[in-house]
Amino acid sequence: MTAGKLSERVAFVTGGLRGIGLACAARLVADGAAVVVCDLDDPGAAAPVLGPLGTAVSYIRVDVTSETDWQAAHDFVLERHGALHILVNNAGTDLTGAVEAITLDDWRRIMAVNVDGVFLGTRIFTPLLAASGAEVTGGSSIINVSSIMGLVGMSEVSAYNTSKGAVRMFTKGIAMEFAAKKMPVRANSLHPGFVETPLLHAGFERWVAKGIAENAQALIDGMNAVTPMGRLGQADEIAGPVAFLAGPDSSFMTGAELVIDGGWTAQ
Repeated sequence: MTAGKLSERVAFVTGGLRGIGLACAARLVADGAAVVVCDLDDPGAAAPVLGPLGTAVSYIRVDVTSETDWQAAHDFVLERHGALHILVNNAGTDLTGAVEAITLDDWRRIMAVNVDGVFLGTRIFTPLLAASGAEVTGGSSIINVSSIMGLVGMSEVSAYNTSKGAVRMFTKGIAMEFAAKKMPVRANSLHPGFVETPLLHAGFERWVAKGIAENAQALIDGMNAVTPMGRLGQADEIAGPVAFLAGPDSSFMTGAELVIDGGWTAQ
């Protein structure tokens, strides 16, 4: 733990009630930040999940595909904290299937969540991040959660590949834009491999329903076998790198890709 490195900083984490997002919120709090979490759940459902993290955490319901919701989130952060130093664009969804079987509505839905959500959060929060970044070492930090599927292709994952590849390149574009303007905002993309989360398990269950495997454990065993480190990642193992990108230790990093995949893409 590096408790205190993020003290007096404010973070906003999307998709923060489960999986990687929840682990990130917990780690940022542990390192001293005040954290605003958003997700699709009503506040009543969020309370027991976030309660153990203490009073440093607050919650607002946000549909990341909604510009109106993002503006409300901005106003919430501004009223409650008056600043924002860390934006973790983590919310996402998946879509698998043969390209000829993907409907246009399904395609647009994954792009709306995985790409539009990152764009909207960045666009709406950039002025506040820039103002806040001038006050802290290393400036403000945008961390866009992509995937190793934004780096390499996989059969019947073309829509997800596309969305996460877009996140990767959007991150590089804004990083160069902010640097050219001498804005105190850095932007980096994070590329997790196969991490044990509710989203991953839901995807495995869909594969089981399609007859690809007898059960989810068989898929997990298969993933373990083809991952050089021999296992799935854990959400906490992604949260640590997020905390690194959020703070002063990464002050010379922008437009970079941080891969955390147990060696998957090194093969």
